[in-house]
Amino acid sequence: MDTFQISRDRMVREQLVSRKITDTRVLAAMRKTPRHLFVEEALYGKAYEDYPLPIGFGQTISQPYVVALMSQLLEAAPGMRVLEIGAGSGYQAAVLAEMGMEVYSVERLRELYSRTSDLLMRLRYRKIRLKLSDGTEGWPEAAPFDRIMVTAGGPKVPQPLLDQLADPGLMVIPVGRERREQRLVVVRKENDVISQKDHERVAFVDLVGNHGW
Repeated sequence: MDTFQISRDRMVREQLVSRKITDTRVLAAMRKTPRHLFVEEALYGKAYEDYPLPIGFGQTISQPYVVALMSQLLEAAPGMRVLEIGAGSGYQAAVLAEMGMEVYSVERLRELYSRTSDLLMRLRYRKIRLKLSDGTEGWPEAAPFDRIMVTAGGPKVPQPLLDQLADPGLMVIPVGRERREQRLVVVRKENDVISQKDHERVAFVDLVGNHGW
């Protein structure tokens, strides 16, 4: 067993299982996905530690627990179509793909979009599609989506994303009136009724766009 696999196993055991991440698909995906390849080579040794890491351009790759928690809250099943807002490094999209989902991911920063597109192609994640655009506008031409995950924090739930969520459908998004001070919110749509439930306090990078900051 290679060193990085040992690190992934320890990460799953000490950071995820110990914090009540119980979804077996989430645990299996994070045990398999090579997180170190989604950060700069100089940070390989820190890739599986319990904190976020910089990926350039003022963006970060979320700490493993937050990635797992959001994936678990998504309540997703293999074959579902998932829209991710904020491709970033591509790691969260890779985890969702390893869980068997068809992933549509939007990134607003051209440099990250290009780098992440190349990486996902090199790693042969064929069920991930990337788009360079304002994530708060979603991906209307590919809607509706069974699930939507937003990996940046905004002041409210963007209306275009609600419109593109299937019925029934579920969205996980960090929301807060103050920047970098949000709570994870699970938004459900069922029979044209929208409900929301707050979960843990988090601190994400800004959701920038026409319907964000």
